[in-house]
Amino acid sequence: MPAGRGQPTATLPRAVFSGSAMTPRGLARVLLVVALPLVVLALPTPTGLSVAGQRVLAVAVLAIALWGTEMLPAAVTGMLVILALVLTGAVPGLREGLAGFAEPIVYFLMGVLTIGLAVSHSGLAERVAHVLVARAGGRPRRLYGELLLAFPLMTLMLPSATTRTGILVHVYDQALEIGGVPRGAPLAKAIMLALNSVNRLASTILLTGGITPVVAAGLIGGMSWTRWLTLMSAPYVALLAVAAAVIAIQYRGAFTGELAAAPPRERQPLTPIEWRTALITGGAALLWLTDAWHHWHPAVPALLAWGCLLLPRVGVLTWSRFEREFGWANIFVIAASLSLAQAISRSGAGAWLASLLVHATPMAERSSLAVVGALLVASAVVRLLVPNITGFLATTIPVAMSIGTATGLNPVLCGLLVTIAGDAVLYYPAQSASSLVVYERGHLTAGEIFRFGVWMTVLAAGVVLLVALPYWALIGEPLRP
Repeated sequence: MPAGRGQPTATLPRAVFSGSAMTPRGLARVLLVVALPLVVLALPTPTGLSVAGQRVLAVAVLAIALWGTEMLPAAVTGMLVILALVLTGAVPGLREGLAGFAEPIVYFLMGVLTIGLAVSHSGLAERVAHVLVARAGGRPRRLYGELLLAFPLMTLMLPSATTRTGILVHVYDQALEIGGVPRGAPLAKAIMLALNSVNRLASTILLTGGITPVVAAGLIGGMSWTRWLTLMSAPYVALLAVAAAVIAIQYRGAFTGELAAAPPRERQPLTPIEWRTALITGGAALLWLTDAWHHWHPAVPALLAWGCLLLPRVGVLTWSRFEREFGWANIFVIAASLSLAQAISRSGAGAWLASLLVHATPMAERSSLAVVGALLVASAVVRLLVPNITGFLATTIPVAMSIGTATGLNPVLCGLLVTIAGDAVLYYPAQSASSLVVYERGHLTAGEIFRFGVWMTVLAAGVVLLVALPYWALIGEPLRP
């Protein structure tokens, strides 16, 4: 991306290296990261866990440590994870280790990122950013508030959080630059953290809002579009509100200053390149909205948009620009996380871990709230280890529903509450394609994303206990029928 357009620069991991020499603190962290998975491998294989499952968990520990500490570039960690799966025997061979690259979500992400790149390159992002800064009138709080209001409104047009993020991240990067906000400043962190964590939550309110509701509804069964909306609207609206409030409180100092005035800009009609970008993006959005008719996977419209945007005389990007400016690291990270998630699921490691945590206390002696508490704790631990939301849902929902049936609780609600607990949190960028899009911009560190993930763990538990369960009982879906 040209200078001045907000492209982050690559840097060596700050926590480990100081110049060309490793610091004592960095050496200690390296030894810890190496030792943790070795300890998991060296322990006797627990009852009920396969040898392959134990090896997968060791690789998962390695992945979390490397992605969480930013000790290596995220894409390098992704490839090391694939190699570790193969070399430890956690997966049968290299083909299974590379399975994540065959997943449609990888190519969906490629198409969405290309749309975002085109929106930026065509000038549409800058045009919209000027409008946003002008409307904010120098007030950072208003700029942040308009972003929050955009999430539910844009969800109706673009249900996919990754698609919305891929477009909005360029728009707000431009808006911050126009407003004179330095990269990584508190206001930039607040806005990017909202894009990273709050934006995703708006999608799950709708059954057609992305992978999370589709997979969760399929695993739970018997879930219509209207029933999903009825059951999940109140909990997710509450999550949106409290998450946005926590970000505003955390970065409250960012809202006291003023934005730089946007330079005068004469209103001009859309240029041909802007029209083509808008039409291609709108066409993809229309196909996503009508998937109930054509039943295409979301990756198909994304790849159609990708092809159109790169088509000579029709598109807006040259292949050389695409090669140079596309965020290739995202592809390696998401593919590696998908490979790891598949290995966790196929080896039985995820189901074993979830069952172990939930069965830590005898069922017969638990109250309803004790069962809910155990499910929430189990969800947090499994979500930390499983980088992919699909893998998390496939692991926890069947176990949670079985626990609900065995303890006399509503199994559907047990499945929904672990969905909320897992979907609300992100502990590291590799857990979400939309998070990777934001993380690449360079405003947030992995540590900041992890700390907010911890906050969201607590907030999600509070929303389940104080909002979801009372609301479900009020509409005729009590926890204990």
